[in-house]
Order: sequence, then C-alpha cells, then structure tokens
Amino acid sequence: MTWFSSRQLLVSVFPLLTVWSVLVMPGYAEAELQGLSETEMAGIDGAGIGLVLENFKFSHGTDEPDASGEQARIFRIGGIKSTDGRDVDITVNHLYISGANSNYGQALGPVNLGRLLNPWRIDVVDGNEIGIANKAVLEFAASSRVSAGQGYDCMDSSAGLGSGTCSSRPATVDYIGERADIGMQMNVAVGDDRSANINIHAKSAVIDGSYLRLWGDDDRRQMVGQFKLNFYSPELSINACAQDGSSCGSRILMSNFALELAIGNQLQPVFFDVDGSGNFVVEVAAIRRPQPGEIGADGLRSSSDAEAWDFYESYYTNPEFRSNLKIGNFSVGDRDFGSARVQGMLIQHLNIKTRDLSQ
Repeated sequence: MTWFSSRQLLVSVFPLLTVWSVLVMPGYAEAELQGLSETEMAGIDGAGIGLVLENFKFSHGTDEPDASGEQARIFRIGGIKSTDGRDVDITVNHLYISGANSNYGQALGPVNLGRLLNPWRIDVVDGNEIGIANKAVLEFAASSRVSAGQGYDCMDSSAGLGSGTCSSRPATVDYIGERADIGMQMNVAVGDDRSANINIHAKSAVIDGSYLRLWGDDDRRQMVGQFKLNFYSPELSINACAQDGSSCGSRILMSNFALELAIGNQLQPVFFDVDGSGNFVVEVAAIRRPQPGEIGADGLRSSSDAEAWDFYESYYTNPEFRSNLKIGNFSVGDRDFGSARVQGMLIQHLNIKTRDLSQ
C-alpha cells in the first residue's frame, strides 16, 4: 500500500469530470500537509490509494488583465461552429470550489474534500466482489455512503450526526466541513455576439457514493464501465447576466436538489469507443431479449428457465440500476412551480455520438 496525503496526501481523485479537470487548470489551490495521528491511522484499512485535501480552495480567475496589466490565463473552448457557420467560443471566466457560505463565489474560503476515515479512492478491485465476473476493475470513487444513523443528512447543511447516510460533514461554527460550494461563470460567443453569459452555482454540495468503474470487454475489445453520480445540494441556481455583470435576468432556483444518476451496470455496462470519423461514442447496449421458452407464459419463475428469470428479475428490480431526480422546490424569479420528481428511471438503451458541426 502506498500512502500520499494532504494530511499525508491520502491520494484518490474523484469527480473525474470536475475536480480532476480543476486540478490541471490554471488557477490557485491551497492545502496543507500534516501528519496522521495514531487514532486516524487506526481507522484506515490500507486498501487502494486515497485522497483527502484539507483546507482546499480553488479559483480559476478571470478573462480580465491582472493588476500589472498582463492578460490573465483563461479556460477557453474553441474550434466549434454554429449551424450557420459562425465560430463558437466558450470562455469560462470563473470556476471555483470553496467552503460554505461563499456568496456565489464572491467570498471564497477553505473546505475539506474527503475524510481521513472515508477518503476519495483510486483502487483496482476484484470484479467478483461487485458483480463483474472475473475482471480487475479500476475504480475512481468519492467518499462512501454509510449506514443510516452513522452519518449526516445529505441535503441539510446543518445536519447532525445520526441524521442520514452521507459521510461528508456540513460546516459548523468551529469546522469547515467536507461540503463545497461549486460554481462556474461562462460566456458563450457565437460570431460577434457575446451576450450569452451563464452562471451556475451549487451550495454545500455532496457527492458521496459516486464512482466511475472501468474494465475491458473481451468480446467487443472495448473499454466499458459503470458511472454513478450522486449529487445533493440544498440550492442549485442558474441565471444569465450581462457580460460586465451589471444586470442579471431571473434566477432559476432549485432547492433541495438531489440527483442519483446511474449509467451502466453489471448486466448492462456502458461502452466507450471512437468511430472511423474520429467521433467519440458512448453506448449502453439494449438488454438481451429472452429466448423462446426462457420465460413462462405466466411470468413466474417456476414455469421459466431459472437462470434467465433471475437475470431479468435482477435487472428490473435492482434499485442501484435506476436513476432518480428530486427537486424540493423549483422557481424562476418570483414564480414558484413547486416540487418535481423523476423516480426509478431505467436506461434500457443509450447511444451518444459527438459530431463535428463544421463538416
């Protein structure tokens, strides 16, 4: 076992799609190296590589010149064309990860990412233990969920111990917690029109129980995987402002936002590929149809092939295969639309393919 830490840099990187990209972008981040106490070391099982970042703060600056007049480094996505042939330029003016109460990124403070007793992880796990037969599986995972009563309510930013299943603790007067304010301000320019400025902010966000698992498929000779994203925030907001930030439109506000997204599973993994034209392909293949006679006319196990019946029973009843979206209250400006919920969504087939709009 190899330890790195930010109290020793117990290493592991999750939000692969966010935090990993954040760490390689220009900006600044703060963390402090500290030793582990005997009590903390006693709670570590020595499996995999873990990551805990303490007193962490990240801010990717702005497109404006700095104090000395030098042009600041920016995060820009180019090479895109609109359907009418105009250049599309996406500039991220501000991207931040901060402690709680950041006032939409205006007052950045430190936060802990992961816990010493429940860090983010990079590990190679035995597929037989997670339902992926005879495979070594590379796993990138956030802090695990814990048993009910041993953790904290995932949504409540003032939750106490014993209120829920999230390991990440909310901020208190004396502790910065492990729940980050996350936000992004970006400008989308189409040709000479730079009027589209979009701001996205999430308060006290929690991603416990999220993971990305990758392995190889022998038959298709492709990389396959499972992606599970749990995202909880007491407030997620979106609004559009003028380029100089002087005026903003109505804010789309979603309170008590909970997303539990499952793409791919043990029976129906997600395939990653690049086609002949160089475009990226993500596919969740349709579940196989039962062969004639495998499932009895009455649908009961006693009249069916037991192995086939168990396969479909597991596929249709396992809650880990399903996605959920809950919004406690949805509002736009001063108009309130109440709560919303999408529950038990099962992705039976999915095919996403990128395309070059300039062709």
